Amino acid sequence: MKNYKLIIFDWDGTLMDSVDRIVSSMKSAAKIVGLTIPSTQSVKDIIGLSLPIAFDKLFSDITEEQAKAMLVQYKYQFIEVNMTPMPLFNDAALLLANLQKQEKLLAIATGKAREGLTHVLKVSGMAHFFNSTRCAGEVPSKPDPTMLISILDELNIAAQDAIMVGDSSHDLAMAQAANIDSIGVTFGVHDRQTLEKYQPKAIVDSLVELQCLLV
Repeated sequence: MKNYKLIIFDWDGTLMDSVDRIVSSMKSAAKIVGLTIPSTQSVKDIIGLSLPIAFDKLFSDITEEQAKAMLVQYKYQFIEVNMTPMPLFNDAALLLANLQKQEKLLAIATGKAREGLTHVLKVSGMAHFFNSTRCAGEVPSKPDPTMLISILDELNIAAQDAIMVGDSSHDLAMAQAANIDSIGVTFGVHDRQTLEKYQPKAIVDSLVELQCLLV
């Protein structure tokens, strides 16, 4: 594995075990708005996308008014109502601390809105690890490469000196589009077979394995 200067992480399903909370919040919001409640797998498949694009994929006949209501309800359910636990994955804090000690630059590229990322960084106490963050709504949604390119520009890092770590096809497709290397993790939303399609440099089953590659 190369000695990368910048490690860019997805958040949900990569550093934080928040997938169950996202799924249940989306289902609750759909019920309140009066839309057909999506399946668990269909919600997992849109994690990482910006919410407007996710809604279009989940609800084929959604109206503009329903989309606005879903945006409000989903955020309310996720932040205020839903108490499904969303701990950091084992060894996440240790991994980031060790990378920081190695003077690596760290960043987040997430499908969360800024409000949602600010919330989870606060409750997890992880904000101080990151040199840059990009959220949905600030740039085009994954898998568009703009999110990664803007992080590279901000930190003045060449694409060949960065690597993207994520759990979904959207993460790895975004890295591929930005000509950035990637590593897939299997403990989030997509399995090894799905991740392999995007030719990551490695696929790992734990953050301990990831640390062995990067530190």
